[in-house]
Amino acid sequence: MLLMKDIVRDGHPALRKKSKEVPIPPSEEDIHILNKMLEFLKNSQDEEIAEKYNLRTGVGLAAPQIGINKQLIVIHFTYNDRLYSYQLINPKIVSHSVEKAYLSAGEGCLSVDEQIDGYVVRHARVTVKAFDIDGNPLKLRFRGYPAIVIQHEIDHLNGIMFYDHINKQNPFYVPEGAKPIE
Repeated sequence: MLLMKDIVRDGHPALRKKSKEVPIPPSEEDIHILNKMLEFLKNSQDEEIAEKYNLRTGVGLAAPQIGINKQLIVIHFTYNDRLYSYQLINPKIVSHSVEKAYLSAGEGCLSVDEQIDGYVVRHARVTVKAFDIDGNPLKLRFRGYPAIVIQHEIDHLNGIMFYDHINKQNPFYVPEGAKPIE
């Protein structure tokens, strides 16, 4: 079972490296990593387990966050009464909207312990191609909050942290037409 001590923190070199593509079909080891990552997210969202093991709640996790530079991500959360639960291998954004969106409360990250204020402006809609845990190709479309989560996790595979997107001169700058997401 993954615990908070297994999550690498800001400053760890794994968070700034570009991750390697994973051969398809995935190895038993890669499947095991994805399963452990999904289990962590589920546990972090279970009040009893999270309190017992002192887990911070997460909705997404990328392999670099556990010190593994492979293109593996998981997301697990419910939004607008829909469960978004994916274990993705080699995810790539293949298209995106011109329209921008940002979380009005700002973004956080399991690898970043302090609160970093500012808006992270991202694409409002994205289309992602990836492989599932069985090696099957997927094409997924996300909009709003789920689109922001998937972009955050894919950024981790490219060594990009959420705060890299915050405008340094004006952290709460909102480009014209960008939609706030509650």
